[in-house]
Amino acid sequence: MKIILESKEAEIVEKKSRFIANIAAVGSEEEALEFIDKIKKKYYDARHNCYAYIIGEDGNKKKCSDDGEPQRSAGMPMMEVLENQGYFDIVAVVTRYFGGTLLGVGGLIRAYQGAVIEELNKSKSGEIRSGFRVKYRFGYDFYGKIKYIVESENIVIEDTVFDEMVNISFIFEDSRYERLQKKLVEETNANIEQLFLEKIKYITVEDKWYKEYR
Repeated sequence: MKIILESKEAEIVEKKSRFIANIAAVGSEEEALEFIDKIKKKYYDARHNCYAYIIGEDGNKKKCSDDGEPQRSAGMPMMEVLENQGYFDIVAVVTRYFGGTLLGVGGLIRAYQGAVIEELNKSKSGEIRSGFRVKYRFGYDFYGKIKYIVESENIVIEDTVFDEMVNISFIFEDSRYERLQKKLVEETNANIEQLFLEKIKYITVEDKWYKEYR
């Protein structure tokens, strides 16, 4: 699943018609509608402001509008792009300034989808992953071994405290937790104590830790 982190306006031109795309991350249907209204006011003189939004990780709230374009030529194709690329909690609005030449339904579908794709390509997005936050405590003798495992496995170190012993908080991806847990126990001859375990969701950008999700 993917989420928008930063976005910039994008524009494409088809037979002199301008298609201006704007997207935003939203946490509710109310926020989506507010964003749509904002874009409509910004481009009040445009012939069409078509939109699509998906709210919730399960996509339980979603809606699209052709805003006067031929049925299923704008909003639904925009929605398909968002769904196919795995986005949620997102709203997309494509504004059209008519250029004087009819594009036909097929041309409109390509143009509205193309504008959304162009906008997504320009935006910064992250992937939502499930994992565990785990805190361990172990002796200094094992620090070198554990540091090597962490670096070789690309594990996220959230926090490290050095006192009588070493205390480290890691972020493990779901699918890797059991294997890495076993490896840490083996490398320390079971001289490692798990102090804390919490299920979390977090955001990665280009497969690298970005921040915790909510």
